[in-house]
Amino acid sequence: MNKETLFARLGLIASVLALCVVILGAYVRLSHAGLGCPDWPGCYGHLGVPKSEQDVLTANALYPERPVEAHKAWKEMVHRYFAGILGLLVFTLAFIAWRNRRHPQQALKLPLFLSVLIIFQALLGMWTVTIKLKPVIVMLHLMGGMATLSLLWWITLRHMNLFSRLRTGIQVGQLKKLALIALLIVVGQIMLGGWTSANYAALHCTDFPTCQGKWWPQTDFGEAFTFWHGIGPDYEGGVMSNTARVTVHFTHRLGALVTFLYLGALGLMLLLGRFGETLRPVGLTLLAVLLLQVSLGIANVLLSLPLAVAVAHNGVGALLLLTLVTLNHLAFEPRRR
Repeated sequence: MNKETLFARLGLIASVLALCVVILGAYVRLSHAGLGCPDWPGCYGHLGVPKSEQDVLTANALYPERPVEAHKAWKEMVHRYFAGILGLLVFTLAFIAWRNRRHPQQALKLPLFLSVLIIFQALLGMWTVTIKLKPVIVMLHLMGGMATLSLLWWITLRHMNLFSRLRTGIQVGQLKKLALIALLIVVGQIMLGGWTSANYAALHCTDFPTCQGKWWPQTDFGEAFTFWHGIGPDYEGGVMSNTARVTVHFTHRLGALVTFLYLGALGLMLLLGRFGETLRPVGLTLLAVLLLQVSLGIANVLLSLPLAVAVAHNGVGALLLLTLVTLNHLAFEPRRR
């Protein structure tokens, strides 16, 4: 196997693993296991979860405010193991890219940037634990994971020449602008979703389409979007007032409405062949994933945030992001061989 083929296949494996890490991260956060291991990178000073009675007693003495809960600790450690393997894959991609840098088709800057991003992502993971689930750190950690996933997928699309048949005859002029705006809207909505989850605001509007029986509930945007509250408090469970959390949730809903309208219009244009007949499958995929994501969001509200639905909402959000990364790749690199 030559280096170009190895790089492409590792990129695909890393993309799939990054998606798994994002979903695992959501599962850990939503099952309230984010502080299942109060230290980093180990767990109560161990590479795994303390098992023996003596190890558990020692761990409880070291962290009396966080006694060992094995089921939560294992969730956190499995997530760390997967993230660690992903980091090794990213560094391997950067190494191969550097060794193969003289090849005209080899991406170099992006793999090197990813290796820096994965280090920063690891630091965010550490700070998530050591600064006790501080919302801005949790949100940045989520966005770092989504950025890693998106860039790995871009590399995979480029080096495996995926969906090359869809590039035939597409009209990229207006599509570039529309696809980029769509991507930015989804990134913004994911940030709002991360902020909602990090502040435990997902259940502060329990009805739909109204919020607490009102079309526009009482809001406090000042407190809702204050990103820094100092270091020291334990943010598990959230520290915002009820009004501020309602504001966060309601803003996420408004963002969802904008996302649905814009992406829905773009998906219909693609499905109708506005930018070329070959992009119809992309339009169909975009509309299907969008409708599924909206349905999961509504189900989260009406069913009081069941864990499986909430995790699926995060996973489908990642798939929606990847759909738009794919569309942007087709628009911005339509003639790449």
